[in-house]
Amino acid sequence: MGLAYAGITTLGLPLIEAALLARRARGRDDTARQGERRGLAGHPRPPGPLAWVHAASIGESLSVLRLIERLLARYPALGILVTTGTVSSAQLLAERLPPRALHQFVPVDRPAWVRRFLDHWRPDVAMWVESELWPNLVLATQARGIPMVLLNARMSSRSFTRWRRLPGLIGRLLRGFALVTAQDEVEARRLIALGARPVTTPGNLKFAAGPLPAEAGALRAVESILGDRPRWLAASTHEGEEEIAAYAHARLAEQMSGLVTVIVPRHPGRGAAVADKLRSGGLPVARRGAGEPVPAGAGLYVADTLGELGLFYRACPVAFIGGSLIPHGGQNLLEPARLGCAILHGPHMDNFRAIVEEMAARGAAHEVADAEELVKAVGRLLADDGLRREVAAAAAAVATAKDGILDAVLDQLEPVFAGIAARVRGAGAAPAARAEAAREGGGEGA
Repeated sequence: MGLAYAGITTLGLPLIEAALLARRARGRDDTARQGERRGLAGHPRPPGPLAWVHAASIGESLSVLRLIERLLARYPALGILVTTGTVSSAQLLAERLPPRALHQFVPVDRPAWVRRFLDHWRPDVAMWVESELWPNLVLATQARGIPMVLLNARMSSRSFTRWRRLPGLIGRLLRGFALVTAQDEVEARRLIALGARPVTTPGNLKFAAGPLPAEAGALRAVESILGDRPRWLAASTHEGEEEIAAYAHARLAEQMSGLVTVIVPRHPGRGAAVADKLRSGGLPVARRGAGEPVPAGAGLYVADTLGELGLFYRACPVAFIGGSLIPHGGQNLLEPARLGCAILHGPHMDNFRAIVEEMAARGAAHEVADAEELVKAVGRLLADDGLRREVAAAAAAVATAKDGILDAVLDQLEPVFAGIAARVRGAGAAPAARAEAAREGGGEGA
């Protein structure tokens, strides 16, 4: 299967080029960085040992930012390359990656482009985040003897069913990882059944992520405009969910004077289309990406800007989390939980199953099945300060209870980074000196 896939992706160059062209036409690619999709580097390789982290998009990137910071502090000679596949994640990482870390777009999974990427970067270790396993990229990295780790791994029930039909391919991919850290025991059992060894469960790295940032001046400006007006947030929405939020707004505005419903589309590039569609329903709509102010009376505010979700979680006491009223798999509930929100979500939260179960058991988030239940739940939380504070406090307690996960993951990575030292200094280095070689004389925080 691996050879067949390699052949298809080699001969399929015209289709791949057409797909890249279509992505650019839809604004889903950075035209100036197209070479990176073909394995052409946008930067020289930094000197010294290099760790490569592949995170598919924003969610995966945010989950490992603190890990990247800790690795760089622990190993002062180390450089880190982060690859992702989306423009929004690239823009976010450009702002938030620390010194000695850089971003590139992951190459399209075509053998020649993968070889070009690996020839240039020559990583000393490769760490995949969660579940995006590109066969050519994984197998080529494995063939070069580069130690590989699958971090914060998850395997949805749907993906598990699909991969079981290809046991030879998934078994070969997973056996290439020297270590797999799974988000929980359920994910670990699925990964083991598909061939992963060894698999550990230090916990979900999303619990170790810090709070989303917010620019202080922008927060003051929004809070000044909103004042005491009731408001709620529909966060990370996908197509179809903005109309549901607008329906809920129209119903609630009949009872709450000056109500503002903030809508943050998961993909900011949809902002103009979202605003136009909502305006056609006759409601007042302002779009932040166009510089339009928050509506003076009751209305919808489409916040189609990048990196400001932390601002609106802070400004809105109630947050509905999108990707969950449609069968998308949901978004991260821990982000609003850290920032004092009372949280609502729909039934389709498969990608965050364990977090949802834990929060539900603690009364830290409420599920709504449809638009009518969303109206009732938002109205109840906005009207009842005590209930809202209770739900928000329970969510915050869940989100902040597992900071030790990051230390556990770092401890499990220590042997892998000791191996990097051996590669850099020579395989004959004494075992006690190997970790020290990568640290270049510095301990954590040095």
